[in-house]
Parts: sequence; C-alpha cells; structure tokens
Amino acid sequence: MRTKSNLLLLMVALIWGTAFIAQGVAGQHHIATLFNGLCFIIASVILVPFYPVNSPGSRTLKGRFSFLKDRTQLKWMVIAGAVLFAATALQQIGILTTQVANAGFITSLYIVFTPILLWIFYRERPHWIDFFAVTIACVGAFLLSTQGTLTLHRGDTLEFVGSIFWAIHFVILAKIAFRYDSIAFASGHFFVAGIFNLIVGLVTENSSALMHTPVILAIVYRASLSIGIGYTIQVWGQKYTPPTDAALILGLESIFAAIAGWIALDQILSPLQIGGCFAIFGGVLISQFKPQR
Repeated sequence: MRTKSNLLLLMVALIWGTAFIAQGVAGQHHIATLFNGLCFIIASVILVPFYPVNSPGSRTLKGRFSFLKDRTQLKWMVIAGAVLFAATALQQIGILTTQVANAGFITSLYIVFTPILLWIFYRERPHWIDFFAVTIACVGAFLLSTQGTLTLHRGDTLEFVGSIFWAIHFVILAKIAFRYDSIAFASGHFFVAGIFNLIVGLVTENSSALMHTPVILAIVYRASLSIGIGYTIQVWGQKYTPPTDAALILGLESIFAAIAGWIALDQILSPLQIGGCFAIFGGVLISQFKPQR
C-alpha cells in the first residue's frame, strides 16, 4: 500500500505541475482569490456523488451528508479548509509583488517546515536521512526556481508565511484526516477554502475577469483535475505515506511545472535549472532509503 500511495502522490505532483499553466492564465487577468474560490467550490461539488454510501439511507442526497453530524470531523474540515485558504491566498497574492521564481522556491520550503512541525507538536524526531534528503531537495528547488540568484521582493514575506501554512496542511492531512473518509473530508475542506477565497475575492478583485474564455477553461481544468483529483488523492495518499516523504514527493511538482513550461510555452531550462531538477529528484529517492516505521 505504501508503494501504491507513493506512486499516486507522484501522479499528483505531475497534475499540480501542469496546473501551473492554468494558474498563470488567472494571473494574466489579475485574479487570485476569486479564481481559487471558484475552483475549490466546483471541485467540492464534483466530489459529492462519490461520498461514501454505508447504508441504504445514505444513498439519498441528505444521507450522503450525514457525516456532517460528526462535530469533530466538521471541526477539522473547517480548520483544514481555513489553512488551505491561507496557503493558497498567500501564495497567489504574494506572486503579485514578487517574481514567480521566488514564489516557487519559497513555497517549496514547506518541505523543510513539515518535519519541523512534526518534531515540535508530535515529538517525531526526523530520521537523519530526512535531514539529508530535505537539504538536497531545497538546494535543487533554489537552483530550479532562481538559477542560483535570489533577489528579495515585498511578496516574499507572504510566500514564506504561506509555505508554513502548506506545511500545516500536510500535517493535518497526515495526523487528522486519515480518521475520516478521504473523499468526504477532501470535499468538505475544499468547500470551506473556496468560501473564504470567494469572500476575499469579491471584495478585492474584479469579478468581470471571470467571463473571459481562457479563465473559464482554466477554472474547469484546475477544479476538476488539480483539485478534484489531485488534492483528493493527496488526502488518501497521506494515510499511508509519512508526511515528510509526501512533502518531498509532491515537491517534484516544480520539476513537472518546468517540463510543462518547456513543452507548452517554449521555456528553456538552463544547466543550473536542470541540475536543480536532478537534485530534487535525488532528494526524493534518498528519502526512500530510511527504515520504515
């Protein structure tokens, strides 16, 4: 099951990497939280037909939402959704006042923060191989995103805080979400994240940008594939893959994003960036050599 989980998380990294093209479309039309909000809400609705059916009564629409009677589950859905909102909103808003390269590297720091949070709150001391793998992956992310040169911008602070929220999201999925049905939990916290994003977007952004055909197509793509499938598989996958390993595997999205940019946008990678790709991939491979607990 661990191997299957790792392979599915690798597929998620591929989906997320290619989804950067769709997110770029939203950025070109100067919308961030509106785009996030609609994507998360649509993804949440798409998953409703796949909610667990545990009894004849749960086959009805009302019955499918019976899991919401569990107040503890509902509480964690709201918390996870709020954390996901913070992570996505800070990332998108930060990009407006920084370079995409900076955003890509700083966001990848969740690979570092995930084992630190586990150590602080769950007393799970990282294996020495984790320290080694995370260091190599971060060096790779730095080279891939910045080509070895990092100039700080105003939005970098938002990206830095956002990477901490991404790490918190990883920990919640690993330590809390595994108790509940993956699809129901994913859908529930998507909806919460979508509502929060939508509220902020309606106040701060121009909703007319949503009428452009490229934006509509980007929303459909990200809602169905990147969020509906990708994030849902992440929730399931983290039941079986340790959070630090999951963070490293999903960190491969930066490589797939670079490859997608090369194929779809003719963005050429420098030798340093190619070296960064190998370093990230090497970090993921090294993490798999530690003893399984």
